Amino acid sequence: MRKQELRPGGETGQGHTASSPAEQVKALVDLLAGKGGQGPQAPQPPNRTPECPLKPRGNDLKIQKHREALLNRTGGGPELGSPSPRLTSLLMVEGLTDLQLREHDFTQVEATRGRWCSAKTIALDRLFLPLSRVSIPPRISITIGVAGVGKTTLVRNFVHLWARGQVGKDFSLVLPLTFRDLNTHEKLSADRLLRSVFPHTGEAGLASAVLSKALLVLDGLDECKTPLDFSNTVACMDPKKEIQVDHLITNIIRGNLFPEVSVWITSRPGAAGQIPGGLVDRMTEIRGFSEEEIKTCLEQMFPEDPVLTGWVLSQVQADRTLYLMCTVPAFCRLVGAALGHLHRKRPGPPDAELWPPRTLCELYSWYFRVALGGEGQEKAKASPRIEQVAHGCRKLVGTLGRLAFHGLVRKKYVFYEPDLKVLGVDLVLLQTALCGRFLQREETLASAAAYCFTHLSLQEFLAAAYYCSASKRAIFDLFTEGGVSWPRLGFLTHFRSAAQRAMQAEDGRLDVFLRFLSGLLSPRVNALLAGSLLTQGEHQGYQAQVAELLQGCLRPDVAVCARAINVLHCLRELQHTELARSVEEAVASGGLARLTSPPHRAALAYLLQVSDVCAWEAPLPLCLSPGVLQSLLPQLLYCRSLRLDTNQFQDPVMELLGSVLSGKDCRIQRISLAENQISNKGAKALARSLLVNRSLTTLDSTKQGFPGGSDSKESTCSAGDPCSVPGLRSNSIGPQGAKALADALKINRTLASLSLQSNRIRDDGARCMAEALATNRTLSVLQFSSNSIGDGGAKALAEALMVNQGLKSLDLQSNSISDPGVAALMGALCTNQTLLSLNLRENSISPEGAQDLARALRTNSTLKSLDLTANLLHDQGAQAVAEAVRENRTLTSLHLQWNFIQAGAAKALGQALQLNTSLTSLDLQENAIGDEGASAVASALKVNTVLTALYLQVASIGAPGAQALGEALAVNRTLEILDLRGNTIEVAGAKALASALKVNSSLQRLNLQENSLGMEGAICVATALSGNHGLRHINLQGNHIGESGARMISEAIKTNAPSCTVEM
Repeated sequence: MRKQELRPGGETGQGHTASSPAEQVKALVDLLAGKGGQGPQAPQPPNRTPECPLKPRGNDLKIQKHREALLNRTGGGPELGSPSPRLTSLLMVEGLTDLQLREHDFTQVEATRGRWCSAKTIALDRLFLPLSRVSIPPRISITIGVAGVGKTTLVRNFVHLWARGQVGKDFSLVLPLTFRDLNTHEKLSADRLLRSVFPHTGEAGLASAVLSKALLVLDGLDECKTPLDFSNTVACMDPKKEIQVDHLITNIIRGNLFPEVSVWITSRPGAAGQIPGGLVDRMTEIRGFSEEEIKTCLEQMFPEDPVLTGWVLSQVQADRTLYLMCTVPAFCRLVGAALGHLHRKRPGPPDAELWPPRTLCELYSWYFRVALGGEGQEKAKASPRIEQVAHGCRKLVGTLGRLAFHGLVRKKYVFYEPDLKVLGVDLVLLQTALCGRFLQREETLASAAAYCFTHLSLQEFLAAAYYCSASKRAIFDLFTEGGVSWPRLGFLTHFRSAAQRAMQAEDGRLDVFLRFLSGLLSPRVNALLAGSLLTQGEHQGYQAQVAELLQGCLRPDVAVCARAINVLHCLRELQHTELARSVEEAVASGGLARLTSPPHRAALAYLLQVSDVCAWEAPLPLCLSPGVLQSLLPQLLYCRSLRLDTNQFQDPVMELLGSVLSGKDCRIQRISLAENQISNKGAKALARSLLVNRSLTTLDSTKQGFPGGSDSKESTCSAGDPCSVPGLRSNSIGPQGAKALADALKINRTLASLSLQSNRIRDDGARCMAEALATNRTLSVLQFSSNSIGDGGAKALAEALMVNQGLKSLDLQSNSISDPGVAALMGALCTNQTLLSLNLRENSISPEGAQDLARALRTNSTLKSLDLTANLLHDQGAQAVAEAVRENRTLTSLHLQWNFIQAGAAKALGQALQLNTSLTSLDLQENAIGDEGASAVASALKVNTVLTALYLQVASIGAPGAQALGEALAVNRTLEILDLRGNTIEVAGAKALASALKVNSSLQRLNLQENSLGMEGAICVATALSGNHGLRHINLQGNHIGESGARMISEAIKTNAPSCTVEM
């Protein structure tokens, strides 16, 4: 992208325009013929350069006529005047990615999982304005988008809105052209180009005033018949000199011609790569549909039938590949039209087994049959006989298919009458209604007809159908121009030629063509198209051979390329899914390590795109060798979440992953590298990638955030926090590696979660990380447990917390932190207003340190979770904390497990609970609070209305304590979890709790494991559930009930509380 010049002061930019091909061309033709509307004069935009005088009446009138002509011809389409949000807010991009430059549009959507990634957007009405007060408006702007995403619709919208004076108010004149217009000229001068759109160009007093505020719109660069060659184009500065059209465009873009005119170009991504990035001032992209917009689109197609809408949506969602492609609006409408029509006219018994469509080729085959269904129905004519339909279809394929195939081979997507004559296309056939359902005809400015297929995929489908039919009788290679090649006989020979061509095409333009060609061999498609496009049973004997031929294309390359993944798509279209299914089963069972052949690697890369299992994360622990990982790197770029735990990866692999994370295409948001063999060198490689990476948000190590991961209550992160993805836990990263990561954090602005548990960071590494935290504003979760940072590291982190405004969760578990370190951290908490969770488990905090904790809790008003498990608080320290809890109004979770707490501290905590209004979870397990302490806590439960979870495992509680808790439960209406595992409440305690359960309706989980209940106590609890409607889970294991007793109790619970699950 070109770096724009700066200028002082706030300057207003320029607006933009365009219009759709057919309407725009007609509007301009009418204008040139003097047919412009004579409506009332529209308000003129403010004059940005008053030193350039306009002739007030003449010029304004001419421009007004131009506006009216454009307004009349753009008409009243469904989106005109009120475009959809995705067309009024474009994505700002910083140039084209390798994927966009090299791959087919379908591949781009599939590889990125239908997700458009951009941190910035720009509103339609600001598309040509400066981004800041010190920048200038862009001169060359490019808007890219895959085929069918709405580029021409966007242009048409802009022209319509500009003509109404709603956008682009700084442009006095908008000159919309399409490359379909320009293709009709061999040579053209710049002056003649402008006069073809606005015939008043060159008149006295007009050019200097108007052209300095003009926008030239060039829609559809991908349809230009001659590629732009900026390296070999001779410079031309004479606007009256006629030169080749492609040379004219390159000189306008370079600024040799009309340097004062702003230029807006729309294009598919691959074609946009023809323009050097240094000449482009601003690049934007049109995003596709979101999931909600797909649903809205289908609802708009069938507004009268919500049941039909729901059915179509369910069919699309059932196939991930089709659903991803439905993010492209044109494809979504095509799918909706086919499925909607077919649902209304359910297939009869012969076709019932072919319904609904399962593959891309089946869908397009049904679409073809839908198109055939309308033939002969116009003007109340009766439908033609089956023989006539079949003959007409074969003739259609011979005409349109030949046009589609040769256009695809020559990268030609717009056709003119000379092209049709060269290919022997019957012009009369193009006028039929059936042909019109596949091919659009438009008039250009030169009054020449231009033809194009309604969507690129339809051209590819018809090209495949033609090739499939023509290969039966062709004796030369159909891909060779002029038919000169070595003789090729037989369908398999021609299919092998097509496969080789597709694998060798660097831009992937034959990928979808090969998918359709493979799909036409499947029995279901053959049955669908028999008698129209195909002959019954045609090529049926070739399925196994074609499948073997396709798998032979999966060579042992270093990396799995997009061509290899396309082979898996072809096999699916062929209904040969054994390879993909075997790999999918291996992923599910953890047996992927033994599948390392090139076909298996390609199948794994394919599943990463299309499998529902891999949609959220790529689960690849315990199965990848460095070689396999290296081959998958190009495909891992687009995974949202990578789980690469326990693969014995060493530092060289981190160099490879670093290169992936550094790529412009990278979409990885979360990555797990826990329990590998990464040292300082590997950490440095990852750190270098973080300097440029803009997608990664989580490099973490706990397993709570992965689907199916643990949700242990010991986690210090609340639901929704990003502290969830395994990252660098249990590696060998030392202070030097930590320093490299810290240096990256000073620059990186996307990483939100970093986990370095169980490494060798020590106090030196902690100091480096603290220095980064002093300036970093995006990291919200730092997991630093088991790193031996000591009091020195804790003090450094405390200094950072005094200025840091972003960190929300800090995990310092098991770091040899004693009272001095705690004092420093608590001093920071007195001023810090962002930290929500602090984990100080398994350190050496004594009663003296607890005093500092208490002072901080009285002052701090943001901390919600504090974990002090396995320290040395004793009664004295716990009592200090309890006194602070009485006053604190924000803490919601307090963990005091295994702190040598006895009844005295429990009493203090009970008194605190009677006054506290924020604490919802209290953990006192493995503290000998006894019956006296339990009774104190129970007394608090009678008046407390916020506590929902109480953990009293192994707390030396007997029957009296259980009886006190039972009395509390009889009146408490908020406690949901009570854990009494490992106590000795016995039968008397069980009876007390059973009585409470008869009236309590809030308790949902009760753990009475290992409490010496015996048969009698367990039965008391089970029978008490008949009056309880809230309990969902109860644990009675380890209570010496026996098998027969367990069956009795299980039956009783099933009868009394069928919604409650029991563990025996």
